[in-house]
Amino acid sequence: MLVVLREDHKSHIQLLQPLSTKVVADFCQAALNFLQNGAPVEMNNQDVTLQPEQVKNCIYALINLLLICCKHQVSDQEFNESVITLGFSKEQQEVLSKFYKSKKEEIKELLHQHLPELHYEDLRWRFEAQVASRCLLEQATPLIAMELTLKNESTDNQLESVREKVMLQTDPNNLMHIADELERALNEAKSSHSRRIRRILKS
Repeated sequence: MLVVLREDHKSHIQLLQPLSTKVVADFCQAALNFLQNGAPVEMNNQDVTLQPEQVKNCIYALINLLLICCKHQVSDQEFNESVITLGFSKEQQEVLSKFYKSKKEEIKELLHQHLPELHYEDLRWRFEAQVASRCLLEQATPLIAMELTLKNESTDNQLESVREKVMLQTDPNNLMHIADELERALNEAKSSHSRRIRRILKS
């Protein structure tokens, strides 16, 4: 199988071509670090003359190539041919092929890892107020009590769905702060950077 990349991924990964084989190897390691533990997508190598955004795009494109090849179980020979088709030099092709050959089983393992993710199912809440205490006979402290239900819908017929209930209590000011942070996270999820990462992982 000859791997064919989208035009934008192809143009991004071809940014590696003017670089030395050592720098290409460093990019490969940066891509693997991102897959392993979500390390920042950056390069501190002084030999890299690319702009930060180009570095990110290049690493994302390299990740995409590795994931596609591992997902479709591309052989070493097919990987070599695919890299040559992209226009890399013989020396660069050897670096990329050696990296793929040595790390493809590890990347496949990462692809098949499935950690159960709990998702929102239900939320119950009630308003409470502490109106007095031994020290303060006259006070009105508003509180919001919440019962959050999370659920993992298993796609494996041999596994049961998991539900977890979480009890929370907070004051209105803190609740407003949480709401603001969640709103900021939702906006970040809609950003072009987040969409690019999702496209890489789904390819």
